[in-house]
Amino acid sequence: MQRSDVTRDDGTWVGLSLDVQDRHQPGLCVFSAGPRLLVSRLSRPVLLAVVDEQLEGVDFWRTDEYRSFVPPLRADVGRALAGSPERWAHRFAQYLIDSPDSPLHEGRWLLSRESPLRRWRHADTSHAEHWSSMLVDGHPDGYIDWFFHSHSWEVLPLRPMPDADDSRVKAYRKQAREGTLPPVLLWWVSGLDCHLILDGHARLAAAIAESVDPPLLQLHRTVPRDDLAARINEAVGFYENELARFAELRAVHGPTVPDGAATAGPQLVRLLHDLNTAEQPTWAWPLPGGEGQWRRIAREVTAGQDWP
Repeated sequence: MQRSDVTRDDGTWVGLSLDVQDRHQPGLCVFSAGPRLLVSRLSRPVLLAVVDEQLEGVDFWRTDEYRSFVPPLRADVGRALAGSPERWAHRFAQYLIDSPDSPLHEGRWLLSRESPLRRWRHADTSHAEHWSSMLVDGHPDGYIDWFFHSHSWEVLPLRPMPDADDSRVKAYRKQAREGTLPPVLLWWVSGLDCHLILDGHARLAAAIAESVDPPLLQLHRTVPRDDLAARINEAVGFYENELARFAELRAVHGPTVPDGAATAGPQLVRLLHDLNTAEQPTWAWPLPGGEGQWRRIAREVTAGQDWP
């Protein structure tokens, strides 16, 4: 795996780009059978989901099979890496590539400190209220509401959230107060239009209990390397065409017309930045056996209950 830092034009660190090769199918994998999805961990069902016919949301059933591939994070490590999302990103990247049950597969990914989840908090809403409202309720079953929470990028835990008096949460609450809380690792899955918590359920619970903004690292696919060169050429071509258009206008109307660099230049910068940061749809593999197999798995994990 090749890693490279992604920064803005002012040098601000955005995230870590991961170029993964020779990993054809991940251990934590999304399978599809029409409108039905299955997230499995090393062939064991973690989450079943059905997109409703009106495309207004997703019914889900969560099993108890998910286990994080990230080892327990010691408090002294949290203190050593506090305030350094770059170092945390490299650490989590190593866990992602070393583990056989992470969601990484070949292609380009971004492990980013930035997330649209923060943009939805109103100034008069506390961190506790905001992050509590972002959590999708329900265990073992529930509903991701696309109609009410359109594009709000909710957070779906892969196991029940621990209570505020849980021993792990209590330990993390102290770190949250000190500002040494390790990041919560999220994975954006386009088929659910929400984030799954890969690691950090107790850390998020601690941040909510202390009403602090939790540090985040968000994982998502970006433009694949096969398309990258063509997309860069398109962006550069757009820039050159804009300069040529302004040159024609200057030839007709004189030097009072700007040369276009002041507008086309920043547009080019944004386009190139998006190639390294913009979310790409999550890959889903066809489920062997199709809908029939999905239904058999659903009957097994729900013990024959009438779901959805």
